[in-house]
Amino acid sequence: MSLRLPTKIRTVFTLLVRSLCRIYFRPGWIEHGAHDTTMPSGLYITNYKSWIDPLLLMVLLEKEFRNTAPDFALAINIRHKKYWVSRWTEKLGNVIYFDPSRSDAPCNEALSDATQSERCVIIMPEGRPTDTGALLPICDVLATILSKTERELHPIYIDGTQCTRFSNEKPRQNRTALWPRVTLHLFPAQKLTLPDNLKARERTRKAADALYDILSQIAYEHYDYHCTLFRGILRAMHRQGGKHIIAEDVERNRLSYRKLVAGSYVLGKAIAKRLHKNEQTVGVMLPSVNGALVTFCGLQAYGRIPAMLNFTAGRRNICLAAKTASIHTVITSKRFVKISELEQTINALREQGQKILYLEDLRKEIGLFAKLAGLKRALRGFKGYESLHTETTLAFDSERPAVILFTSGSEGAPKGVALSHENLMANIAQLQSRIDFGIADCIFNPLPMFHTSGLTGGFILPLMSGMKMFLYPSPLHYQTIAELIADTQSTILFATDTFLNGYARYSHPYYLHRLRYVFAGAEKLRPETCRLWSDRFGVRIFEGYGATETAPILAFKTPMQFKPESVVRLAPGINHQLKPVEGIEKGGNLMVKAPNVMLGYLLLDNPENLVAPEEGWYDTGDIVDIDDEGFVHLIGRAKRFAKIGGEMVSLGGVEQYISKLWPDTFHAVISEPDSRKGEQLTLITTHADAERQEINGYFREQGIPELYVPRTLYIINELPVLGSGKTDYPALKDWVAEQKKPRAKTS
Repeated sequence: MSLRLPTKIRTVFTLLVRSLCRIYFRPGWIEHGAHDTTMPSGLYITNYKSWIDPLLLMVLLEKEFRNTAPDFALAINIRHKKYWVSRWTEKLGNVIYFDPSRSDAPCNEALSDATQSERCVIIMPEGRPTDTGALLPICDVLATILSKTERELHPIYIDGTQCTRFSNEKPRQNRTALWPRVTLHLFPAQKLTLPDNLKARERTRKAADALYDILSQIAYEHYDYHCTLFRGILRAMHRQGGKHIIAEDVERNRLSYRKLVAGSYVLGKAIAKRLHKNEQTVGVMLPSVNGALVTFCGLQAYGRIPAMLNFTAGRRNICLAAKTASIHTVITSKRFVKISELEQTINALREQGQKILYLEDLRKEIGLFAKLAGLKRALRGFKGYESLHTETTLAFDSERPAVILFTSGSEGAPKGVALSHENLMANIAQLQSRIDFGIADCIFNPLPMFHTSGLTGGFILPLMSGMKMFLYPSPLHYQTIAELIADTQSTILFATDTFLNGYARYSHPYYLHRLRYVFAGAEKLRPETCRLWSDRFGVRIFEGYGATETAPILAFKTPMQFKPESVVRLAPGINHQLKPVEGIEKGGNLMVKAPNVMLGYLLLDNPENLVAPEEGWYDTGDIVDIDDEGFVHLIGRAKRFAKIGGEMVSLGGVEQYISKLWPDTFHAVISEPDSRKGEQLTLITTHADAERQEINGYFREQGIPELYVPRTLYIINELPVLGSGKTDYPALKDWVAEQKKPRAKTS
């Protein structure tokens, strides 16, 4: 326990420090959560954003606890005792020091006694201010102390001090504000419930995991995702500054926040003039370039719903998607149509009744006065955006659709997936609650906007966090992309397993070593790809799991939570349940309910009605197992199981086994009807010397049942892939059927 100043001197000192804090951090900055209106006596845990946090908590909470807990104490790392912030905090109130290096230190016993008593104690479980911007590992000493208490924990989330000069971020991930606004958010009390009969070390680890989950949960809940995407962009511009560069494309054209917002107003108004008064959904068929970003944001600014057409899906599926979403107008580019040879698709859309708007034509209509008007509105910030509400009859509601994406159409007509503003913003909040993103990063995005990972991770995430994004129009240019990643000094990459494998094979070891985070999604990440990146570049790949219908992230690996052969824990805010599946003993069909789950499907036979998930529960169609630690293990797709001789066989599992046998090539397994056993397995591989006998011998050595051995084997030069990077299984089935056709004899 520390010595305090005499009462009169301490009162004057407290008033002086409080006044300085209120001048620097702006008045009226304390906020209570909606659930609690008082500060009850008890144990409080908070995140640790900067060096100034302990002093602010002591100064500002003294008034809050004056009646309920006047003798409250703050726990501070004894290593920080030499800093002026700790010394000032010690003079203002009660401080209990703890020693993270010695579990048996006397000060740790004093803190433990305080937590066991009825005293009010505030603890920062991380033990030190974050130097990344994200949560740090929980201090073992504090986890041990808190694991012994039966008292409730009151979480407080402190935000804004990371924008002060007292931030410990290296490199700085947030712009320093001259007059930062700091907020405290009080959340409902929680109890730290741990299993009984745990050993000391295991109990500490379980307590640390539970505390980390609580802090990441309140970080997610604190994030204001109840707003439209465009308001989120304006909020980021206000925080990072209008001159902050946010985007660059392959033409090396740069966009600042102010230029993006002004361009969105200008282009959005030009598009709105060409639309019917109440026309809401607008088709967009553009590659990943600045023009696509401005078009998307322009539609958002004027309350329209962009429907992102997959230009790699083929003429039939594109036309069906336009019908499904009731699209009357499609925005594209003459240059893009010519380069991608989409002239026939454009003609088919015209014949179907869709009007085509070219960006080149729209730009010609935009004059100087229109540009000045857009700039004026951009400079007005939130007021400029709110004034648009009176100019249109369309609703600016965060719960209405923000974008429509489409499924691949492999099982018939493509389905439209309607995602609301809140769906997308909640997914951003889930990502930012566990991973450090900020202005020091540059994200390289080769994925198109019709790809859900490309849209959320490659476009919306940078816009909301201040990361610069580099846009590249095709993920297939492996060598060029690897060189550009080095040239642009990119630190973050979103891609699929197929694309990551290609980048690694065509890249010089120097090009990709700078990447901080590499996220893989959309398809199963193979161990061979992870090993290739680790050995060649020293980079670890973080796998994500989700679906278009969940905007798209459900679970993802992080530096804090990483376990091989899993996709780690579900993101904060996601409720789940496992439905039993016949023939599957371990795990079940994953059902989820969360703020990032879609509004519903648009179907071709009834495009006017949105088919929402029943009672908000979305059926992922994935068979997963969740272990005692909360780690998710993906067993396979429910539709990618074959029933052979009454036993369920995962096609994805067979692919993984064969990938271990031939790790340097690609493989796909499909099922076909069989008169004796119901179904049989067929392997299509790029391994030129593949033989069934070798597979049989390997499976026997590994103890894999013979039932898993493919009955038929085909060798192909290259596996077909969809525009999203996933293996095109319908195309493979057609290819196999073609191989089985009898060949005409030649004389």
